[in-house]
Amino acid sequence: MTQTITQLEATTALRSADKELAARLLEQDDSALREAYDLYGHRVYRVAYGLLRREELAQDITQDVFVRLWQRPERFDASRGSLASFLQLDAHGRSVDLIRSEESRAKREIADHRRSSRYQDGPEEEAMKMITSERVRDALDALKDSERAPIAMAFYLGYSYRKVAVELGVPEGTVKSRIRSGMAKLRDILGTELHGLA
Repeated sequence: MTQTITQLEATTALRSADKELAARLLEQDDSALREAYDLYGHRVYRVAYGLLRREELAQDITQDVFVRLWQRPERFDASRGSLASFLQLDAHGRSVDLIRSEESRAKREIADHRRSSRYQDGPEEEAMKMITSERVRDALDALKDSERAPIAMAFYLGYSYRKVAVELGVPEGTVKSRIRSGMAKLRDILGTELHGLA
């Protein structure tokens, strides 16, 4: 019972502190922004990094979240929840938006490459014809994003494993593993059409 009362008191104190911070932010008190960052910056960063897995992007999202808090402090309503939760949800939303934007950009690049590329005769040309066929594209769409993206970059854009790893912000070994696993699934879906592709 005492523990429940203590937790209730702690929650009440936190809400009160958040209300005070919100009021100071509305008054454009820059010390309130510094205080909010000191209290919750690490939580915001953890959310962004957990989704993006890239330090510089997580830092950008963290900065963006606090800039948005400064520019539009009225978006936070202390009666609906804590400031920490509000900021973490904002970081999550901004990170997901960035991921979607990057996926759209990659798809556009792949489409542009398909339209503009001229392949040399030989095994590579045959592989590319196979990869760009409608049936194979449908099979690619059935893969998880984590497998489809590196396969698309490697086969459509001609990126090396290392370049794919840099673009996706993951280790090179992870890229190889995802491509192998994705290609195995494609072979299962398409049968013999992908025989000989790794």
